[in-house]
Amino acid sequence: MAPQRNAGAGAEAELPEYAGHYRLESCLGSGGMGVVHLARSPSGMKLAVKVIHAEFARDREFRGRFRQEIAAARRVSGAFTASVVDADPEAERPWMATLFIPGPTLSDHVKRNGSMAPEQLRRLMAGLAEALRDIHRVGVVHRDLKPSNVLLAEDGPKVIDFGISRPKDSELRTETGKLIGTPPFMAPEQFRRPREVGPAADIFALGSVMVHAATGRGPFDSDSPYVVAYQVVHDEPDLTGVPENLAPLIQRCLAKDPEDRPTPDELMRSLRSVAASYDTQAFIPSQRTTDEYRAIPRRAERPAERPPKRWRSRRAAALAGGVLALVVGGGIGTYHLVGGDDPAPTRNSARTTPAGFEAWETESVSGAAATPQCSYGAGKLLCAQPGVVFALKASDGALLWRHATAKTHRSKPPVLSGGLVQPLTERDPRLEGLDPASGKARWERTTPPYSGMCSAGGMVLFTDADGAVTGVDGMSGETKWSHRIPDQGVPFFSSFAGDGLAYATSQPDESTTAVAAVDPATGSVQWKARLPGTLKPVGAQDGSVFFLSSEPFQGTTAVVRYTPGSRTPQRVALPVTRQDPLAAVRGSVVYVLSTGGALEAVDMAAGKRLWSLETSLSRGSAPVVDGRHVYISGADGRLLAVDARSGTLVGQTSPRLAAKADRVVGELPAPILAHHHVYAAAPNGSVFAVDARDPASW
Repeated sequence: MAPQRNAGAGAEAELPEYAGHYRLESCLGSGGMGVVHLARSPSGMKLAVKVIHAEFARDREFRGRFRQEIAAARRVSGAFTASVVDADPEAERPWMATLFIPGPTLSDHVKRNGSMAPEQLRRLMAGLAEALRDIHRVGVVHRDLKPSNVLLAEDGPKVIDFGISRPKDSELRTETGKLIGTPPFMAPEQFRRPREVGPAADIFALGSVMVHAATGRGPFDSDSPYVVAYQVVHDEPDLTGVPENLAPLIQRCLAKDPEDRPTPDELMRSLRSVAASYDTQAFIPSQRTTDEYRAIPRRAERPAERPPKRWRSRRAAALAGGVLALVVGGGIGTYHLVGGDDPAPTRNSARTTPAGFEAWETESVSGAAATPQCSYGAGKLLCAQPGVVFALKASDGALLWRHATAKTHRSKPPVLSGGLVQPLTERDPRLEGLDPASGKARWERTTPPYSGMCSAGGMVLFTDADGAVTGVDGMSGETKWSHRIPDQGVPFFSSFAGDGLAYATSQPDESTTAVAAVDPATGSVQWKARLPGTLKPVGAQDGSVFFLSSEPFQGTTAVVRYTPGSRTPQRVALPVTRQDPLAAVRGSVVYVLSTGGALEAVDMAAGKRLWSLETSLSRGSAPVVDGRHVYISGADGRLLAVDARSGTLVGQTSPRLAAKADRVVGELPAPILAHHHVYAAAPNGSVFAVDARDPASW
């Protein structure tokens, strides 16, 4: 893996200069959770040092997962993995140092050189079987074996990155409703029964990795991860192009039933007989020669033509998308397929509802299958997709203007701040103020260094990795103030519609959360408190702030309301621990939607849960409430309406899945309520509008 400069997640790719005693020299690669650096020990030994992003370093639960990763890597260190040299999960920026292994990943090798020759495939499969044997012997299941986690070293393949592995006897919970892994290399049980994943899942992944090495694609191949998920569970693998003497063994690895897959020892015994079919010496799995992984010309310009697929239609996508939740971040793979040029959008459809409102839908403005992030301001819908921010006419969806931005896949909805539109594209060094009428830039400036960004009260607040906060005026683009927030380490800011304050939270220790209400115009603290528990702000109403309270390694256990000046916050326990919930507040009622689709209403005034509904959503957006209904967007593009008083489902739209999705969105955009209309965005890139007063007509 060749070192690279100025790569990774913004300024974090080059900072800090040291991890423990080890000087960080260059960036080897970056992922959702951290940056891997080439480093040197005081004696000059080369190391690979993984440094966690600052935003996750503040998360106690994530620190626990990182401690587990270190423990797993130490347990399996040996001939087929990268040995752990040192680690400090308690550092301000947690890190782990392993021996540096020169050599490309299998993913990079196949990209550069094409599919492997048969004798290389046999040796690769034997090496991976040996690695899994050693990993499983110490009681660890990797759960994310894929080409980018296989290094092709001089003496054979090495398995790396135990970030989502766990001991077979671990008491750490597998989160309900959350799928952990990379879809093209996940086993069926990882989708169906994630808590029951065992060593056989790694064997299934090995089979998928081998198909990739032999053909340049996976055994279940689609641009949409939802379709891939369906194929993994229901379809037979496509082994076209796999050498005939390896195909039966790989077929066994890809068996749907874990009990039907071979063990690593059985694989190695079978590979001895495969070795006899080559004009080579008997297979000796120890030392490999330096040129073993040299470039091999492709056997064809493109992969062999595949036979027609069953269930390759929108039905497969709809079935898969309706029942499977795919999470982005450190646990799941990232999808980097980006759409082409930006064609002018066309109106897709329009119909008149019984209430007289003409429902509308637009096609993707960017031309890519990327879910737009939208907000409402200046009487328009202000939306963003990778590479473009645009405005739509609220009455009929007509495109009013578009403005090019950095083509990053992480962005917040554009906001109207100080009378101008701020795109808020994360990791973009440029910040702009756009005229809401034309989309033309009124001002442009370089963003200050930041690890967090929040819009509040006509200002944009940037928090750097050391905790200093800079307030930029949305109207002029000028820096109005820059300083640390008292009693806050590295604060995380939240803001809420109709409330002029920004709420900073941080955790000074494992048992309390420091909260500060900040005037975004001046940076002055209006009030502050230290509250028990790990709290996440979800709303502000009538002078009170509402939080979700979580327990490490468990999930969210309660809803909390705090009124400044009161001695103790009010706490209402949830009957069931929830995973990764999102929430909205109206009056004294908090509406909570959790991963897996559970929606519940908690009345803080009454001190109890009012109702609970199991929706059909695997993942959903933050709820939006208008007093009569609760609205939620789903990962499959559906919009749901639930009666706010009774918890009854009263309407939903059809799914709007993409035929070829660019990526799985990490956080689904919430619906938008304006003038009795609901506006929502979908994975196919569309934006649509329906009548909020008549969900039954959707």
